[in-house]
Amino acid sequence: MIPHPGAGLHTLGRWTTDRAAATGDRVAVDDRGVRLSYRDLDGRAVALADRLVAAGYTTGDRIATITGNSSDQVVLFFACAKAGFVLVPLSWRLSPRELAQHLETADPALLLVEDEFASLAAAALDRLADRVTVGSLGVDGIERAVAQHAAPTPRRPVADDDALLIVFTSGTVDRPKGAILTHANCFWTNLALSRTAWMTGSDVVLAVMPQFHVGGWDIQPLLAWWMGATVVLERTFDAGRVLQLIRERRITTMMGVPANYLLLAEHPLFPEADVSSLRRAVVGGAPMPEPLLRTWHRRGVALTQGYGLTEASPNVLCLSDEDARSRAGLAGRPYPHVAVAVADPVTGEMLDGVATGELLVSGPSVFPGYFRDEAATVQVLRDGWLHTGDLVHRDADGYYRVVDRIRDIFISGGESIAPAEIEAVLRENPGVAEVAVVGSPHPRWGETGVAFVVARAGVATDAESLALWCADRLAKFKVPTGFVFLPALPRNSTGKALRRELAARVAGTIGVTQ
Repeated sequence: MIPHPGAGLHTLGRWTTDRAAATGDRVAVDDRGVRLSYRDLDGRAVALADRLVAAGYTTGDRIATITGNSSDQVVLFFACAKAGFVLVPLSWRLSPRELAQHLETADPALLLVEDEFASLAAAALDRLADRVTVGSLGVDGIERAVAQHAAPTPRRPVADDDALLIVFTSGTVDRPKGAILTHANCFWTNLALSRTAWMTGSDVVLAVMPQFHVGGWDIQPLLAWWMGATVVLERTFDAGRVLQLIRERRITTMMGVPANYLLLAEHPLFPEADVSSLRRAVVGGAPMPEPLLRTWHRRGVALTQGYGLTEASPNVLCLSDEDARSRAGLAGRPYPHVAVAVADPVTGEMLDGVATGELLVSGPSVFPGYFRDEAATVQVLRDGWLHTGDLVHRDADGYYRVVDRIRDIFISGGESIAPAEIEAVLRENPGVAEVAVVGSPHPRWGETGVAFVVARAGVATDAESLALWCADRLAKFKVPTGFVFLPALPRNSTGKALRRELAARVAGTIGVTQ
């Protein structure tokens, strides 16, 4: 496939073309031991793009997938990038009902399903009123034969502002929506990432984030393929397996949420594990607790932390390893090419200097909107700013701390309380492995906090001792009035605790230990 002369300069289909010419023999993807070179990756992507165009697929057509992390999906991604299609990676962790809702919203021209998820896909498709063309990924599937879609049309150059991905939001606050990410969005967020969590062609990246999440593409993997590095794909996170891969594949960098790094640090093999190749790790989802930060620093691993959201592609704030050593708990400062502001969450007034308010984001990595959801788009994109719904505090040095989701803050006796503040205090307790706090109705105070706690193995703890721990460190009105001990917190696919589900438990019949 010869690139069109007018093709956008920031389109991602160019990346594998450039890499195939410069470092064609280098390994691009290591998918459970099956390696794909840059030359082969580009060749397969070009051939697939041409085959889809010949079958009548055209710019803007959505191609949805239900598959685990795989090199076949990477090939499809770059085929979409080259031909102007939109990849819609759907979560295999959803129920048939939820998948059907996503398919109805995305309205794909083609759905590609991995054999492992055939039954799930069939159950979802049975719920749809309209028929969807279904195929399979890989050299024995869509790359061998494509069902004719329509009469072929003249092919136009792919533009920077063309949609490349539709990623469904996690739905921790509201119903999931399909966020459109353009070529330009992905270009600029990866350029920003390269200026902070730098990478070279000699890096070996461990990718465990699911590819139905924006982090499965725009936090390290795409940057790796831009730079000519090798990406080791894993389908799920298993601490023992990750430690083995770090040693065997000589992993140099990876990305995870704090819960991932906690599981690694608590694994029996961790004290003797060879992690000498791991020079840098990226942390997302939440700030790294200081004790856990020190654990990884003692192993010689630098930690780059950050804050982001799907609608910003996702990188917004970054805390370097150097800053983390003296400013633990902060989210950092804006990435290059990203503008942020703080606004009063009630009046919308922009706040200067030291301030607490809603975080607003602007820049070329901010998405153009939700697919076929104008009302939701207008709600978050106003006056040139993305309204994140997150409450932040900006200090005198321009560093930001995420206080909490505005919707998660509860009011007790007239005082606004951020669950994240209480969670941070409880995480410092040696008997607490994980914790999430939600507001619960209270007859006297309106609301009080209930803490859902996962106890640390081998350390005795109970509700009374945790209440005393909080009372020594928090104002009285912030101390939870209830503690519920769970074997594990309910989490979404990115490791974030599902507070809505916990709040529903409080409102239901679950007993609260007072």
